[in-house]
Amino acid sequence: MIRVEVGAAAIDVAAELAVHDGGGHGASASFIGRVRGDDGLTELFLEHHPVLTATGLDELATEAAARWKLGALTLIHRVGAMAPGDTIVLVLASSPHRGESLAACEFLIDRLKTDVMLWKRESFADGRVQWVEQREGDHARAERWD
Repeated sequence: MIRVEVGAAAIDVAAELAVHDGGGHGASASFIGRVRGDDGLTELFLEHHPVLTATGLDELATEAAARWKLGALTLIHRVGAMAPGDTIVLVLASSPHRGESLAACEFLIDRLKTDVMLWKRESFADGRVQWVEQREGDHARAERWD
């Protein structure tokens, strides 16, 4: 079962884990990405292109399912305005053995930073507003999966 979602609603991690893990898989790995509150950040806004973002997430999930024997895969990404501490992304991967689920989870989080159409704008308490650029390290982590 592959489930991919993109939207502005808050991610209920506990509820998502309960739905995802209903199949009695041998191993489940997870990644929960949250908004950091560094440097006086007050808001992170994720802009997206609805069709291209959803397509990018679907393609990554399909690629992960083709690479590893997964019993279940959940990939949820938020867009819109978020505050420090809010969950931005949730990746859940389940397989018969831990190696597959851990690798799939790491692959998805590494590749979505470079392969999916999302733009991040940060707002700070001192009035600064800036767009977040991709880092060289993001590309290096993504390339190791090629």
